[in-house]
Amino acid sequence: MSNNLPFHSRRSPVICFNGCVASSQPLASQIGIDILKSGGNAADAAVAVAAALNVTEPCSTGIGGDAFCLFYDSKSKTVKGLNGSGRCPNGLTVDLLEKQGYTEDNLFPTNHGHAVSVPGAAAAWVDTVERFGSGNLSMSEILKPAAELAEVGFPVQQTTSYFWEKGSHLLTNSRNKHGKDMLIQGRAPMTGEVIRLPNLANTFRELGTHGKKGFYDGRIGSAISNIVQEHGGVMNIDDLRNHVSTFEDPISVSYKGYRVWEIPPNGQGMCALIALNLLESIDLKEMGANSTQYLHHVIEAIKLGFADTTWYCADASVVGVPISQLLSKDYAKQRRSLIDRNRALKNLQKGNPFKGKDTVYFTTADKDGNACSFINSNFMGFGTGIVPEGCGFTLQNRGYGFSLNKSHPNVLAPNKRPFHTIIPAMVTYDDGGDFAMSYGVMGGYMQPQGHVQVLLNMVEFGMDPQAALDQPRILVGGGYKFNSNSISAEEGISEEVIEELRSYGHTMTGPVIGYDRASFGRGQVIARGTLPNSDSKSNVYWAGTDPRCDGIAIGY
Repeated sequence: MSNNLPFHSRRSPVICFNGCVASSQPLASQIGIDILKSGGNAADAAVAVAAALNVTEPCSTGIGGDAFCLFYDSKSKTVKGLNGSGRCPNGLTVDLLEKQGYTEDNLFPTNHGHAVSVPGAAAAWVDTVERFGSGNLSMSEILKPAAELAEVGFPVQQTTSYFWEKGSHLLTNSRNKHGKDMLIQGRAPMTGEVIRLPNLANTFRELGTHGKKGFYDGRIGSAISNIVQEHGGVMNIDDLRNHVSTFEDPISVSYKGYRVWEIPPNGQGMCALIALNLLESIDLKEMGANSTQYLHHVIEAIKLGFADTTWYCADASVVGVPISQLLSKDYAKQRRSLIDRNRALKNLQKGNPFKGKDTVYFTTADKDGNACSFINSNFMGFGTGIVPEGCGFTLQNRGYGFSLNKSHPNVLAPNKRPFHTIIPAMVTYDDGGDFAMSYGVMGGYMQPQGHVQVLLNMVEFGMDPQAALDQPRILVGGGYKFNSNSISAEEGISEEVIEELRSYGHTMTGPVIGYDRASFGRGQVIARGTLPNSDSKSNVYWAGTDPRCDGIAIGY
């Protein structure tokens, strides 16, 4: 596969009045707009987009994965959260894994049945519509466009084709009897080639008609539990039937007149908030965007954020997580002096080391001022790659996000949720609580640091959403295995800056080019309020979509 993906063009932000959708796939964005025009609100449109992206980007996301949602309610001016991540099967324990030869130093494979936690996306979609939706459209109506797209077929986009082929070995595995359902004559589809996914269309119709029971029970539930057990797992139909989403109070910090909202643990949003607390008192604007001094401070703040996150981020319903302490301004003051030191952070080496980078993030906003920040993921590309019989989707491998260290808060345990990388974000104005921005950046450990960098591009440097996403990024930690000493710089950050960062003691790689730029995440932004580089306010939406993906923002 060629890694040649030049970045030649520029995009203007999409500016609109009535509603907006920004996603990583043009057909999915259009489906979201159609739902808005049909009387749906931001939540309805988000679920329609989630399903459409399952069709068009199954190498990143799907109904066999997990999801999280933040919803801004314009009437109450509040941000509400939904945790749609699944749990460890009731019969899976560290002791059982040890008997099978799996330990902290010898984990089960990423495509093993043990890697599958209960897929939470289906319940998250239904619960998002029921709790936050307009009530004007049924679940069947919301899923109908994606079902039709899967039934009739669609032409595969360029970036998606690359990553579909890159992960296709999971689908062609001889043990994966139904992987061929997501291939064309045993291979991944090429760019522009039309592929049909009729089994996935049927899955959507069953969920639309029968709700959560249509997925977690009956034909689909049995197919999931059967295939997991065939691959060595212990998940059974009761694990699926007992799954529920939870509605969460989001966590937040104030940053220079804005309030930034994240999902609480088991999501890693706390890392972005800790870093923002550390950076708030520093004059970043004076340093200049992507200057050596600026990037040094951002890198050190992100390292400190991860030092806490990789230890404390775990299922908060099972483990006491000192969130209020970690997000306090006093705590930030105590740690701020450490930003100017280059240091090895021991917690980073003993935390959650197994994170993926393949996800879709998208956001929607409607004519009434509501906004939905939504993220859906298989974890590592196709996840396990395991396809349940007759279902048309792969199962995630989020169980690989657990630690097998019995002293770690994130240790694997029955009915426990694993550490999760996927995090949506929302921003409101501190004064009055008006909506400011719905945004996110997908991609493993990149996500909280992407949240920080995109926000700073807008708040500190006055960039519009598109310019903020276009800006080259740095990545602390690397890919699936976190290494705090590994820092990557994307093409567009100068060789001079990279060399100066090395002189500060940072272990730098880059500039990273082509498809490898995917490691820096793919983000979407919808903003409203203060105009870029101005104190004037406006009721229009400003939207941008990441150049590292195939997508577009659409407004009306």
